[in-house]
Amino acid sequence: MNINLICLGKPKESYWREAEAEYLKRLSSTCKITIRELKERSFSEKDDPTTIKLQEAELIKNELKNTKTGPILVLSENGQQFSSTKFAEIFKNSANFTLIIGGPLGLDESIIKLADKVISLSPLTFTHQMARVVLWEQVYRAQMINSGRRYHY
Repeated sequence: MNINLICLGKPKESYWREAEAEYLKRLSSTCKITIRELKERSFSEKDDPTTIKLQEAELIKNELKNTKTGPILVLSENGQQFSSTKFAEIFKNSANFTLIIGGPLGLDESIIKLADKVISLSPLTFTHQMARVVLWEQVYRAQMINSGRRYHY
């Protein structure tokens, strides 16, 4: 399976990088993973969030042009929530996936409209760095469920 992650920013703290590295190591036996970390736009409270999200959306769209996408899964607080077993079903039907995680302001609607599925990891709000680790854990869990291995109890 090929999984492309397009995200704004990268994990700044070492504990996020270490947690991500652990799941990427676990996934490496079953997945080829490509991570494209795009530069987040800096902003202050006086900046218009819509303008920032539009600028970031253009970065994402440009990156999608260079990506063998398969289904596009976008993380959004307004997305559909899945149990781990239902989430695993998403990964049964394709060999290529593109996952998209926005920055602190979220994603522009134009990116949401490109998605095959819009996913919410929880009704809680997570930092985009935390969401990235939780997403990898759920992808790993999906791989274990789909291969019949005991990881999900």
